[in-house]
Amino acid sequence: MKQVPILVLDFGSQYTQLIARKLRESGVYTEVVPYRESIEDIKARKPQGIILSGGPASVYAEDAYKPDEGVWDLGLPILGICYGMQLITQHFGGSVIAADHHEYGKAKLKIENDSGIFKDISDDSIVWMSHGDRAERIPDGFEVVGTSENSPYAAIANESKNIYAFQFHPEVHHSVEGTAMLKNFAKHICGCDSTWNMGSFAKEKIAAIQAQVGDKKVLCGVSGGVDSSVVAAMLNEALPKEQLICVFVDQGLLRKDEAEQVQAMFKMLEIPLITIDAKKEFMAVLEGVSDPETKRKAIGEKFIEVFDIEAKKHTDVAFLAQGTLYTDVIESVSVKGPSKTIKSHHNVGGLPDWMTFELVEPLREIFKDEVRKLGLELGLPKNMIGRHPFPGPGLAIRTMGAVTEEGLHLIRESDAIMQEELKATGYYDKVWQAFTVLLNVQSVGVMGDNRTYDNTVCIRMVESVDGMTATFAHIPHDVLEGMSRRIINEIDGINRVVYDISSKPPATIEWE
Repeated sequence: MKQVPILVLDFGSQYTQLIARKLRESGVYTEVVPYRESIEDIKARKPQGIILSGGPASVYAEDAYKPDEGVWDLGLPILGICYGMQLITQHFGGSVIAADHHEYGKAKLKIENDSGIFKDISDDSIVWMSHGDRAERIPDGFEVVGTSENSPYAAIANESKNIYAFQFHPEVHHSVEGTAMLKNFAKHICGCDSTWNMGSFAKEKIAAIQAQVGDKKVLCGVSGGVDSSVVAAMLNEALPKEQLICVFVDQGLLRKDEAEQVQAMFKMLEIPLITIDAKKEFMAVLEGVSDPETKRKAIGEKFIEVFDIEAKKHTDVAFLAQGTLYTDVIESVSVKGPSKTIKSHHNVGGLPDWMTFELVEPLREIFKDEVRKLGLELGLPKNMIGRHPFPGPGLAIRTMGAVTEEGLHLIRESDAIMQEELKATGYYDKVWQAFTVLLNVQSVGVMGDNRTYDNTVCIRMVESVDGMTATFAHIPHDVLEGMSRRIINEIDGINRVVYDISSKPPATIEWE
């Protein structure tokens, strides 16, 4: 295992991944692991500090989440956030009780002393509270270093042991100076250096690819999206051209004209590309399938089969490269209780037993925004790097229920119109992701003098940084109106357009 300066133990908070992102932005490499990670695996990562995340449980619940007891004996600096604070309070002999009411929202943090955790932090800094339990009595050896109107123990510390705890969430956007607090913990308390950047990551990964692959060949599955394009560019940098086989599978679930765009892009990059037309095969395995998880798994299995058939046409192919991201890994890994599986990702979870080649996943440790920075570091054009994310299962998971050719046509055409309007009005680069979803719900409409009973399309646009959390985009009504008018007027079979105003969490970005 590589050294991980800051290790975050995940107790199930929806915000856990933001802790890692904020610290990485500060140049400190950080990883998230399940709360029950063994002490041996924790030691193997050689952390300089531990962060205990928030979580939905109570420390007094019968099945309360507890870390390996060895964590407390490492002698490392520890920062507990929300549930993490309650664990610290309980472990060291304090007491935790259920709050009279759940505290949720902004609060002003009053700094009570000059603790290093609050170096250069303003008094009355705005922080975000989100908790049900609270500390009633803090442990011996700890002192109050921060209070708020409703939280007399908003922040506590045992400076001699380098153990700190916040009742609030410094990692969320609403905590105005929260990033600086996390940075203080990592740099001033734990002594971490700012060595994490995409330039050093690229060099490290290119060397790792060369060491892993040797003189064998790599089959790289590409979709034309940012992730697979960056993987292909990295492999192209690391390996001689004869060792890299890039394969693009047109599975019939792509956006309008996307296959042609992918081929043109790889030609521009001077990376040889094999295109496989597998539309019939994928539609066959999706016929009559409505359950979203079943669709995802069927598509993932068919991808693997197609790649395996192509690999057998070449000699010495020992590896399959994929654009798996850290986000995919976190969302697909289920720990008992916290970090429940949100949805399975087609490129996460390893390969079936019957396959003979190993995985190469150079992006597995990084978030989406980091992938974009890496792409620029590798010399990819900005218009490619700025493309909106597109899911591996494609339009199959933007169709509610069974996938049909007619339904795919409606999504492609509506999505193309929406994208045209988004770019024409200057909003394409202002949102993280935008697409249309076919609800497979019919409703009554009137077009001219005729009654219609046609399909409903939903427009989904979100603002995000890494895809782990997102808010719906506040697009002007006249822009949305232009999209709706064109979609209904230009596409037969659609008579209603709606706009999704849910955020992540509680919703996910994709509908399935």
